Parts: sequence; C-alpha cells; structure tokens
Amino acid sequence: MTSLTYIAHYPEQIQTQARLLISQGRLGNYLEKKYPERHQIQSDKALYHYTTEIKNQYMRKSAPLSQVSYDSKLQIVKHALGMHTAQSRVQGNKLKSHNSIKVAALFKAAPAPFLRMIVVHELAHFKEKQHDKAFYQLCCHMEPDYHQLELDTRLWLHWRELTAI
Repeated sequence: MTSLTYIAHYPEQIQTQARLLISQGRLGNYLEKKYPERHQIQSDKALYHYTTEIKNQYMRKSAPLSQVSYDSKLQIVKHALGMHTAQSRVQGNKLKSHNSIKVAALFKAAPAPFLRMIVVHELAHFKEKQHDKAFYQLCCHMEPDYHQLELDTRLWLHWRELTAI
C-alpha cells in the first residue's frame, strides 16, 4: 500500500485513484500529458515580476510586495510549498508594511500552472489569513482551476518522490 502523505486529507476515492495510477506506473504519464511544459521563471527577479502581475490584476488595493523569492530551505516535509509574511512597522508617524512571499525552490522545475497555484495561494493569505471559505473563494477567483491544480501539484510531489528512489 502506497503512503499518500500529500493527499492524505483528500477523500478515499481520490486516494484510491492515485494509488491505482502509481501502482500501474502511469502517474508520471498522466502529469506529463496534462502539464507538458515547465515555466521559465527561474530567478527571484522574474518570480517577483510574475507575482506582482497577478497581485496587480486581482488585488490592486492591497499593500505592495516587498520581496518574492525562491527558497531552497523550505521543506515540503512540513507541507510548506510557499510562505508569506506580512509585517507592519511604525516609522515616525507612518505605518509601513512589508509583505513577502517565498516559494520552495523545487518549483523552479514545476509546470507553470503549479507555480501559479502556489503564488495565488500565498497572495490570498494577505487578504484572508485562515484556510476558510472566503480564502478558497479568493483563490478560485484568481485561478478558476485552483482546486484541481492543488491536487495535481500534490500528485506531482508524490511522483517526484517516487522517481527519486
């Protein structure tokens, strides 16, 4: 029985389908057929511009991003695909905000829709802190296929683990 840590919270029917794809050796083919191309966003600067474009399209009124970068120290084991931080500081009589996003470096090799899903997820946290209905509605507003992309990203993580063995 294959341990499906990345999709353990998904319904049993989805886990069964994933196990079947893995046992038949078809998970990689499924993902490569559905997501054939990798993105070209390899530098922190390119990731910053990519994220800023999405933010400006859907969240114009929110505070600007201070930093967006890939982080090789983010561990998928802790279920962190990305991280966001929002800090407010008093400078004189003004309140300054510092918003930053870090994306796990392994997503440099991911298909473009997976990177978009992670960026959308982290951007949504600036407006909605909890993983609640409003949070997922905002994610789906910015990326209509959000839920499918999240599942496929988790399957991609399993596939990477299986091929690394």
